[in-house]
Amino acid sequence: MKVRVRLFGSLREEAGQPEIEMELESGARVADLRAQLARRYPAVEALGDRLRMAVNLEFSGDEGVLAEGDEVALLPPVAGGSGAAPRCTISEEPLDEAAVAARVAGRDTGGVVTFVGTVRDRARGHEIEFLEYEAYPEMAEREMEKIADQAAERWPGTRVAIAHRVGHLVIGDAAVVVAACAPHRGEAFEACRFAIDTLKVTVPIWKKEQAVDGAYWVDDHA
Repeated sequence: MKVRVRLFGSLREEAGQPEIEMELESGARVADLRAQLARRYPAVEALGDRLRMAVNLEFSGDEGVLAEGDEVALLPPVAGGSGAAPRCTISEEPLDEAAVAARVAGRDTGGVVTFVGTVRDRARGHEIEFLEYEAYPEMAEREMEKIADQAAERWPGTRVAIAHRVGHLVIGDAAVVVAACAPHRGEAFEACRFAIDTLKVTVPIWKKEQAVDGAYWVDDHA
């Protein structure tokens, strides 16, 4: 059987292409695919358990069984409906803080907290020239929506919106905007912090820093 494998970040660079097709035996597991890929690409083996796998836009363990035509995404560590605007988006366009807050603001909220993550000129002891962000957009938006849902469950009455930019960003550009609205300021602050902290761990977005002394991919992306 054949499966489609999508590659991101450093794995895409090593392969020289964003996706490949792999031939597997019927009933093969995610672990079998991982082993085949590790033999082909040293970076897969080097990442080990830090490399997560997603099958058809859902995270999968190594015991997951694959089927003909599945889409499998290799995810290196990550540094709406009914006509309404979505709460969570991936975009190549500059981010508008006020527009993101407007996605969730309402007459029932007494506190609005926003966080804007911007590109700084120094990181990890390097002088930064610019950043490149890459995402698995379909899954990234789905995972951000899950974060917004989790925030609403933890702090009833809270609404969260998230926007993340991808592509080429220069010093001072906004890379991510999180807006949290709640009846009271305490819940809004907590939900905003929860959203950005969780995004940095779970959402498949990768950052490449171009410094004056070279370029490198980093594990945290916001």
